[in-house]
Amino acid sequence: MALRLLQHRSATGARSVIAADDNGARFVSGVGSVRELANRAIAAGQGLAAAVEACGRGDAVDPAAELAAGRLLSPIDHDDPAHLVMTGTGLTHLGSAEGRDKMHRAAAEAEKQTDSMRMFLEGVAGGKPAPGETGQQPEWFYKGDGSGLVAPGAPFAMPAFAKDGGEEPELAGIYLIGPDGTPFRLGLCLGNEFSDHVTERHNYLWLAHSKLRQASLGPELLVGTPPDHVEGTSRIVRDGATIWEKPFLSGEANMSHSLANLEAHHFKYDLFRRPGDVHVHFFGTATLSFSDGVKTEVGDVFEIEAAPFTLPLRNPLTRAEPAPSVVKVL
Repeated sequence: MALRLLQHRSATGARSVIAADDNGARFVSGVGSVRELANRAIAAGQGLAAAVEACGRGDAVDPAAELAAGRLLSPIDHDDPAHLVMTGTGLTHLGSAEGRDKMHRAAAEAEKQTDSMRMFLEGVAGGKPAPGETGQQPEWFYKGDGSGLVAPGAPFAMPAFAKDGGEEPELAGIYLIGPDGTPFRLGLCLGNEFSDHVTERHNYLWLAHSKLRQASLGPELLVGTPPDHVEGTSRIVRDGATIWEKPFLSGEANMSHSLANLEAHHFKYDLFRRPGDVHVHFFGTATLSFSDGVKTEVGDVFEIEAAPFTLPLRNPLTRAEPAPSVVKVL
């Protein structure tokens, strides 16, 4: 099994990194974060697996027990949340246009195709270019900064003004920008790109508003060559009972865009190649409970699991108190 990295915080607040593979899971000696480990790897011109071996491994640990105890953090973060950028791309998966098209078709009944369907078909036609070529540009959105990254097991708080709080099970690419502006992909995480689908359905031009929400990553960062096929399950649990469950697919074999194409169109902007920044980029999904008519409620628990990740991602749903929004003039 490929190397997986996790971030841990003990009861005393001490941070550490866990490396897990076929031989079990052990603490990595001498590093307190995955970002620190990645910076060491970049400086040494080596991969993350080699950086782990250079540091050495310490005591054995049970990641599942640590997750249950609430001691696992998001597998990537930044000391300054403003230097962690969350973004994403949509309509990237084969079949992903169906749910989006259902939301937008009512507003475009006179047209033969919605804008969403046109964008999806353009991606199918040109989203996987040959190496060295530029492919079709995907849909892109800004999600927020590190202040909106919710730890595995912690609750999502939809804003007081939100019309909906819904799950989006998908993969997320994790990146660190090197000292010379080169983006380094550290690996992939299981993700829940939490969104407001009622707001988006009202008008697809409100997509940007619907995406300004929290998000969560599964506790494991999968290092190395990304799997071509990922098959998982997304479910919603209410009062201890599963009210909705559906499989989801990801990985390039199930996508209309290659990861390289999505990355090229994100990192082509100078703004996103600022040395030291961390990027969490969600690659999209084709599975939504909202598309099946599910209306989430406060107290619902979102559960996402998929091999080769060994730990699930769970987040209960809450609603935040109203926040002051009046602008004062000085």
